[in-house]
Amino acid sequence: MSPASDNKSGLLGRRLQAARDMAFVGREEELAVFNAALYGGGCSVLYVHGAGGIGKSALLRRFAHEAALAGRPVSLVDGRTSEPSPAAFEAEAEPVLHDADAVLLVDDFERIQGLEGWLRERFLPRVPMGALVVIAGRHPPDMRWQADPGWAGALEVLPLRDLRAGAAQALMDSCGVPAELREPLLAFAGGHPLALLLGAAVAVKDGAAGRRWMPNQDVVATLLDQLVGELPSAAHRHALEICAHAYMTTENLLRAALPEDAGTLFRWLRRLPFVESTSLGLFPHDVVREVLEADLRWRDPEGYAVMHDRIHAHLAERVRTASDVDLPGAVAALLYLHRDNGAPADVHGRHDEGEFREEVLREEDAGTLVRVATAAEGAASAGCAAFWAVRQPEAFRLYRRTETGEPVAFSAWLRLAELDEEELTADPIVAMAWAHARATTPLRAGEHLAVGRHWVLPQYREDSPVMDVIQWRVIGNCLRSERMAWSYIEIRHPNHAWVERLRHYGMRDISEQPRPGDDAYTLFVHDWRAVPAQAWLERMNRLLVAGPAGGPSAATAELAVLSQAEFAEAVRKALRQLSRLDALAASPLTRTRLIAERAGQDPATALGDLLRQAVDDLREDPRAVKFHRALSVTFLRSTPNQGLAAERLGLPFTTYRRHLTAGIERVCADLWRRELYGTNAPAYRST
Repeated sequence: MSPASDNKSGLLGRRLQAARDMAFVGREEELAVFNAALYGGGCSVLYVHGAGGIGKSALLRRFAHEAALAGRPVSLVDGRTSEPSPAAFEAEAEPVLHDADAVLLVDDFERIQGLEGWLRERFLPRVPMGALVVIAGRHPPDMRWQADPGWAGALEVLPLRDLRAGAAQALMDSCGVPAELREPLLAFAGGHPLALLLGAAVAVKDGAAGRRWMPNQDVVATLLDQLVGELPSAAHRHALEICAHAYMTTENLLRAALPEDAGTLFRWLRRLPFVESTSLGLFPHDVVREVLEADLRWRDPEGYAVMHDRIHAHLAERVRTASDVDLPGAVAALLYLHRDNGAPADVHGRHDEGEFREEVLREEDAGTLVRVATAAEGAASAGCAAFWAVRQPEAFRLYRRTETGEPVAFSAWLRLAELDEEELTADPIVAMAWAHARATTPLRAGEHLAVGRHWVLPQYREDSPVMDVIQWRVIGNCLRSERMAWSYIEIRHPNHAWVERLRHYGMRDISEQPRPGDDAYTLFVHDWRAVPAQAWLERMNRLLVAGPAGGPSAATAELAVLSQAEFAEAVRKALRQLSRLDALAASPLTRTRLIAERAGQDPATALGDLLRQAVDDLREDPRAVKFHRALSVTFLRSTPNQGLAAERLGLPFTTYRRHLTAGIERVCADLWRRELYGTNAPAYRST
């Protein structure tokens, strides 16, 4: 090679190194540990581990630079190119066995992970004191390193995490990312170095994207290759996609979404370097989650929808069956599935909800309740809290900071079926909710309304995890309440995010006016008879899978809420029109719970079938057989007039009319019970 060629090569090499130096940001703690070991004040073996693309190779290059500045000879073993055998490894790493000043850097150790035991037991004990070995790979060291007392002072383990916020900004500075592109880039990549670098390259090139920027499929595909690599099978990929979609993955959830060999796949997920284990289950690195989600939705939208529906059904059932203590967490996991369905920016995805703990109200908490409520909303509101704590202590929850035990908030879920004058006078919020329900569609027999109140210290009202826990408790109460007609949630000084979030969840705001102490509040309301819990869940699910443009289905359309008198009149009219499908289609009964529970059928056909079945059911009661005969001849056989119907039955007209009237009343009563209590409600029986 000519001198000119050497010169060009050197210039290019220096240019590449300079660019890499500029892109290296942060990692001060890791460098401090390395330099302590380099100058004789630390360990002999440094083990660095972290997910793909987290910056291990860049860190090793900086270690090599620091060692060279210290005058230490450096050798490198690259697991991507090294043969995974003791002989091959020793041939490349030989200098560290003979020189106490030598530094050995081992990169991509996961490619030669099979050598770990030999390295620990045979190779490293032969390294002279003073030499330094750095091992970098995706997997943490085998537990046998830490179990061996001999390695206690000689080994330092460094898990490599995302860049901190300041370092991430510095990396974008070095890439020349304009200010308007930084927010969407950080939202996608967080502090993951490779994701930031790839995203920055694309975002800067497409500078007009602005806040609308999203990573293209090339970026997603590259990150998938670097972060995940080749997977053993399609089932392993599916398990990883489930882990990316769910908030936390347990073996039980995996079994619900992917029945085949869930135990084996869960154990495999648990060992992945970019998947973390917590007491709640497994979750992947945020960037891994994002790219897997983006790839599957683009590559296989139908498969994505099927996977989502299975996970959604499993988590919805968990909300219904969870213990009271576990309810907020179960709701959080369910709502996390809706994080991309157009809802306002939320705190879904926090893994630190343990910052606050929820407790039931005890007698000794009464004074604390008054103090917190007074500090939160003033004396008048604190009086309301104290009043209801005496009347409904079981409705209250106390929230404390886990670390300090400091009480920061109270919430109450007041169940109200009847109110006396003292209750209406004691609490203007409850009085307003009660007046609204009575003026709109009053409670029916056996129904109740609920009013959600909360008192939160001012410093915890905004974007605070305690507000999320309260929200999860409220939604869980709504989804699990039996025979709840209305729910009302009072928000003091609601910010835009809270208003948009509650509106997205189908809550309407009905007031914004002064309250005791001249504070502003908004009362949000939902009619759970018009949109029952199951329909609410299906509506939220449809928004995610089909997008906002997806039209309402029969299951998610708003239901009609009829009084008992209106319902009975509609049944009488429908019986008279039983042979006319077009007339049945116009009946308000087609929009009631009765028909919504018969999903998959045409509403008019379903109504006709339901009425015929209700008439036939009368035969099961010996005392109602005569009523069945009158209804059957009159409505099922389309007899032209009642006189002819009486003649066909061989009855006096007055007797026939008595049987017919009693039969209609029985059908109305039976269907009304089903409307109120569901299709499994016991049939009416005369006494």
